[in-house]
Amino acid sequence: MTIESTVEALAAQGIHSVLTQFADMHGVAKGKLVPLQNLREWVEIGAGFAGPSIWGTGLPRFGKRSEYYARVQLESLRPLPFMPGVAHAVCDGFAGAEPLETCSRQLLKRQLQRLKQRGWTLWVGIEPEFFLLRQDEKGHWVGADPLDQLDKPSYDIKSIHRNRGFLEDMRQTLIELGFELQQIDHEDACGQYEINYRFDDALAAADRYMLFKMTAHAIAQRHGMTFSCMPKPFAASPGSGLHFHLSITDGNGNAVFADEADALQLSASAYQFVAGLLEHADALAAVCAPTVNSYKRLACSHSASGTTWSPVWKSFGDNNRTCLVRTVAGRIEWRLPDPSCNVYAAIAATLAAGLDGIDRALTPPDACDADLYLQLAAGAPMPARLPRDLQAAVEALAVDHALTRQLGESFFAEFIRLKRQECDDYSQQVSEWEMERYADGF
Repeated sequence: MTIESTVEALAAQGIHSVLTQFADMHGVAKGKLVPLQNLREWVEIGAGFAGPSIWGTGLPRFGKRSEYYARVQLESLRPLPFMPGVAHAVCDGFAGAEPLETCSRQLLKRQLQRLKQRGWTLWVGIEPEFFLLRQDEKGHWVGADPLDQLDKPSYDIKSIHRNRGFLEDMRQTLIELGFELQQIDHEDACGQYEINYRFDDALAAADRYMLFKMTAHAIAQRHGMTFSCMPKPFAASPGSGLHFHLSITDGNGNAVFADEADALQLSASAYQFVAGLLEHADALAAVCAPTVNSYKRLACSHSASGTTWSPVWKSFGDNNRTCLVRTVAGRIEWRLPDPSCNVYAAIAATLAAGLDGIDRALTPPDACDADLYLQLAAGAPMPARLPRDLQAAVEALAVDHALTRQLGESFFAEFIRLKRQECDDYSQQVSEWEMERYADGF
């Protein structure tokens, strides 16, 4: 559609404004409302923002490149059911009339261009896990449903029934936004849910996840709850992941990762891609699990439900959920990401690492056919572990020059700077655990 026909079509639906949305370096949605009738300006020049006011742009406070311009991607425009009169628009970041190197969506587009040169397309299925929270009378964060207290809450139908208002609102709204829903279930922690929808090409999948989060925040607020992407809000419960299901097709639509003659139905390219993920796993942890709290999830600790699927060890296996990489009949499940990640950067970094494995013809370790948690309990030798905290992951990223050069050093210079500051800020906090253990202990 042309810009003019798009304006005409949206205006006929009662749309008067466009929410120009982009992601900051933390993956948080930012934007502003602009008039629909000026859509040509928003598409060709972009909606303007003060660059230094946005996390991670690296832009100065004055000069030609101090302004961040969010350019509307015309094909992304769609009415927002929870904001009458407003259409949502995905935007790319520009500065000085050039693509901004620190824009994570531009980062992903550059990696996908590398893939396009091979005639390949990356498909990504994203599995959003999340918590529904509220604050009690003392301001403490607790589960939004006080009756959601089963010892083993996975697939709890009673909780689904009690929270059907939120879940039905989500179902209807996501369908209106063009999502093809597959399932809604209660996950393995009290107050935790997962909503699955159909996979898409990598860029569309990232855009769709950003829209999913925006929708969930709005719908949860409508029901007096908070939609939380915090990886591990409760110490004794499992955390939330954001697993990526990855597959690649060639120009003829053939599955690049599939080989029915192989014992695991994986091609040589799939094994090499997996090897690339495992080789760069420490650095990828900083991008895919980018908060201090992420490493409370990435721990082989006891869970109140008796089960944890935390992918702690750098290994892969056929349908093995205790591994960092799970393979299923020509598809790769990358289990490292959590919902606090910048989804554009996480997919871009994952793709770059996998392609490095293919380009260098790396060989992965033998497939793991054991429950790694039982193996640990038995005292058997274990695969190498992921970094135990954000600081270690960030430093691994800082020295993985092959990965950062391929992705873009400008982006990761800002990312590493911000994450080092986050680690420093955390190190200076005094927790309740410390007070209880040390206040009168010496």
